[in-house]
Amino acid sequence: MTDGLSQVRLYAMRLVYLLIAIGLGSGAWSTIIDPGANLNRLDGVAYSFWAAFSALALLGVRFPIQMLPLLLLQLFYKLIWFTAVAYPLWSSGELNPMTDRMVRIFGLAVFFDLIVIPWPWVFKHYIASIFSAKAADLAA
Repeated sequence: MTDGLSQVRLYAMRLVYLLIAIGLGSGAWSTIIDPGANLNRLDGVAYSFWAAFSALALLGVRFPIQMLPLLLLQLFYKLIWFTAVAYPLWSSGELNPMTDRMVRIFGLAVFFDLIVIPWPWVFKHYIASIFSAKAADLAA
């Protein structure tokens, strides 16, 4: 299943999954378990998502390749956030300290995702397989 991925790459992926599980999970699960006050609907959805995401990241520590879509999801949702939220705030001069902190944390996560995601593997198993399936459908 590793398809030629190095042990260093696999351990780097495991480390990122562990950092997600600990960093994201500690805040999300503590809020879910003891919210202090009732969470509103949107906050409840967000914390539930992050708690589930952190729990699935623990699976990534054991199964780094199988949980690769989790890293792709993290990368893409953070890139969308940069584009749709952070950049407009920055360009209008409305970037507050909390959002600035999120920019730094998200930027670090994007940096690590870009490094540890095995892009040739992603292309071979996700992108190329889509086109080969389409070609097989057309040939049939």
